[in-house]
Amino acid sequence: MNDWQKDWFEMFDTIADQVEGFLIDVAQDMTDAMNDFVEFSEEVSMQLNTTFIDELEQSITVLVSPILEAYFGIGGAIEEITQPMTQTVEPMLKQHPACVGCRHFHGQYYGDSLLVCGMHPYGMEAGVETCPDKEAVNWGMFHSDDSEHW
Repeated sequence: MNDWQKDWFEMFDTIADQVEGFLIDVAQDMTDAMNDFVEFSEEVSMQLNTTFIDELEQSITVLVSPILEAYFGIGGAIEEITQPMTQTVEPMLKQHPACVGCRHFHGQYYGDSLLVCGMHPYGMEAGVETCPDKEAVNWGMFHSDDSEHW
């Protein structure tokens, strides 16, 4: 073989090595760029997800809060309306017969302690059938004059 052919093949080998190195560098740069893009898109996705969830939670709170307030308000009103009935019936259920029908009866538990009334916090002693401080519930205060029946 002639020297010029040998030089020619060496030149082609050198060019092929350089092109191969260039393509490997480009592939590595593309891989790095794709990894950076994936990391960036994950961060953007997490931020959008967090923002969306926060916005959705606030919207639900705005919609549900009035409903819950109305519901619990009705519960309080029902408890207030039924208080005369519970004040006259609960003493029998709580084993305080001297307190039946008394407007001072409280009958609520605070922890493990029952507050019977303001006059006698622990109730009357066992066997006592009448209370000297008893005042009957005035049912008339719960009855409106302009209605025919309650």
